[in-house]
Amino acid sequence: MKNMIDVALLKKICETPGAPGFEQRIRKLVLDEVEPLVDDLSIDPMGNVIAIKRGKENKKVMVAAHMDEISFVVTHIDEDGFIRFHPLGGFDPKTLTSQRVIIHGKEDIIGVMGSKPIHLMTPEERGKPVPIHEYYIDTGMSQKEVLEIVSIGNSITRERQLIEMGNCVNSKSLDNRVSVFILIEVLKALKDQEVPYDIYGVFTVQEEVGLRGAIAAAHSINPDFGFGLDVTIAFDVPGSNKHEQVTCLGNGAAIKIMDGSTICDYRMVNYLKELADNKNIKWQPEILPKGGTDTAGIQRYGKNGAIAGAISIPTRHIHQVIEMAHKEDIHNCIELLKHGLTNLNQYDWSFN
Repeated sequence: MKNMIDVALLKKICETPGAPGFEQRIRKLVLDEVEPLVDDLSIDPMGNVIAIKRGKENKKVMVAAHMDEISFVVTHIDEDGFIRFHPLGGFDPKTLTSQRVIIHGKEDIIGVMGSKPIHLMTPEERGKPVPIHEYYIDTGMSQKEVLEIVSIGNSITRERQLIEMGNCVNSKSLDNRVSVFILIEVLKALKDQEVPYDIYGVFTVQEEVGLRGAIAAAHSINPDFGFGLDVTIAFDVPGSNKHEQVTCLGNGAAIKIMDGSTICDYRMVNYLKELADNKNIKWQPEILPKGGTDTAGIQRYGKNGAIAGAISIPTRHIHQVIEMAHKEDIHNCIELLKHGLTNLNQYDWSFN
């Protein structure tokens, strides 16, 4: 299990900062990794990285993995040097208490999320989660010292390293850096392999704030086929009921049927299911009641629309300070995407 995936590369990808709209560092890492793997590489005006591997036939398939991570942006620095912030993406505030973050100013500095001490809370306050607007960031510096480094509008990311726990990886930003990793690994596997259609591997920006990069990229590429790559909820924990678990860690790659923004094309769902069975790839179905992914951008925003589906990575503790995924599931997602891209011309895509 330990050598099933390249944990060192995944660690580097997860720990590189990249808030929505501030993807510079993770974009550079992606460019460095994929440049030797593809036939063409570019950055569009929004900042999406578009890596193209040419195929034999004149059709396009877009694969989207978003580079950005749920983060924050500095909104105010008070007279005592405490920093106020606004979330970039949907954060679960109950996990923020006393967590370290990195403020990306003229240099990176560490801060800690603070809130009202429990000793000073009223009985009513103690029984409720602290709302996100009541948190502040303490850097241990005076206002003068903070202002020399930090400005309004600087991004803030979580300070967490990737570690291995049992058969799992545990880190900040597995949403969606695990998909960035998967797409890079698939491009590596296909480097010297002939593929039927042009593959547009798109590492998108600003997914966490509204699928913005994927929408722009799909409009430009106008793909015939599309695959979204993103995490999905694994609520396979104490207190959950079977019907609400969505997915379970260790049960394989998740083949998305629908989420809050997409009903996947039934042909793509059937294609992936049949392919997984034929290639002995462990998989599980995914129906996510709320939340959406770049799959919606791929499906809807090309000129002609696209036959679109998604491969999802079961993940616990999503949109919290740390997230957890199973190494075998990640491996199965790599295998399913690889075969999904190389067998597209072998399937009957007619409506029936």
